[in-house]
Amino acid sequence: MFFLYNLMVILTAQIIKLIALFSLKMQLFVEGRKTVFSVLAENISPSDKTIWVHAASLGEYEQGVPVIEKIKERFPKHKIVLTFFSPSGFEVRKNNSVADVTIYLPLDTRNNAARFIEAVHPDMAFFIKYEYWPNYLNELKKQQVPTYLISGIFRKNQLFFKWYGGFYRNALDAFKHFFVQNTKSKELLLQLGKTNVTVSGDTRFDRVAAILEKDNTLKFIEEFKNNSLTIVVGSSWPKDENLLVNFINSTLHKVKFIIAPHNIKKEQIQQLKNSISKKTILFSEKENANLADYDVFVIDTIGILTKIYSYADIAYVGGGFGNPGVHNILEPATFGVPIVIGANFSHFAEATALVNMEGCISVSNQKELNDAFENLIQNEDIRYEKGHICSTFVQMNKNATATILKNITT
Repeated sequence: MFFLYNLMVILTAQIIKLIALFSLKMQLFVEGRKTVFSVLAENISPSDKTIWVHAASLGEYEQGVPVIEKIKERFPKHKIVLTFFSPSGFEVRKNNSVADVTIYLPLDTRNNAARFIEAVHPDMAFFIKYEYWPNYLNELKKQQVPTYLISGIFRKNQLFFKWYGGFYRNALDAFKHFFVQNTKSKELLLQLGKTNVTVSGDTRFDRVAAILEKDNTLKFIEEFKNNSLTIVVGSSWPKDENLLVNFINSTLHKVKFIIAPHNIKKEQIQQLKNSISKKTILFSEKENANLADYDVFVIDTIGILTKIYSYADIAYVGGGFGNPGVHNILEPATFGVPIVIGANFSHFAEATALVNMEGCISVSNQKELNDAFENLIQNEDIRYEKGHICSTFVQMNKNATATILKNITT
């Protein structure tokens, strides 16, 4: 089976090269990996002490940041090597301040794994949430590198728990300790005979809780908001926007809207703007504009959504009308904002918990969305109550990082 896995990786690499001829994302995926070993040679010397952290994409990076920051404090002489698998993570965070070297992870071949581990020669390795690459894990085990899983999630439909997943199960032997988000994950690992497991929770709660300690001021958002009740829409997709635009165009309430779409391609942004009948301005058009005069502010840039949530009276988080589902609801939650989402959230523990606690409202259609917004707009007490549930939820679930750090040894 392992032979077939390795063959599949090699074949996949060739297929990706063909797809890259027609896909910008795949071009980044391919081109970004061509310089990995030269970058490592330039930045990591044989005498350097290093720690390797792997994040699949942007969400996993955000989960890892609290742990990386504390590891840097504990091991100040070590260089942090951060790897991404996906361009959507690497391209956004390639200039981060927490790592000394940020690169793509080469595809999981035996040769790449051996060459990479030799070049980085880490004293410790951390995998965030998931992505269990058998060749890398086997090489880490072979080199006796202490390896940890952070904020892990296991589900019974994963390959580890199938009769034919033996080679995948064996790769888990590389982990010195599993820090998982919930008891279900621990129980599944116990079924595999893994007793080196701690339910630490999700480090994302530490990440978002720390946002409150930062300066979240955005003067241009203050100017636009102008003390008006404001609904902030974050990470929206077209299916979300179809419903939202209908509400924006029809509501008679004096409400302002800030929309930060997930995809900021120029043509899609323009299409969104054209569909809105109320006075609308883009972030890229804001210079010399009197923002207070506008009803809708479309954010056609990245990196400021978290701060924008601090100005929200109500938040809508997109993705819940498609796959894989709703985006990160913890950022608005930490600011004590009531949240509205689509119906596809069952794979996300924090969204499920907040819906059950009634801090977050799930809607399935136009009428339910309209009713949710109407109720929140007209009732300040309900906004406060639901927002308080959200902020309390974040505060009650933080400190996963402290649990992890107590159990880390080289």
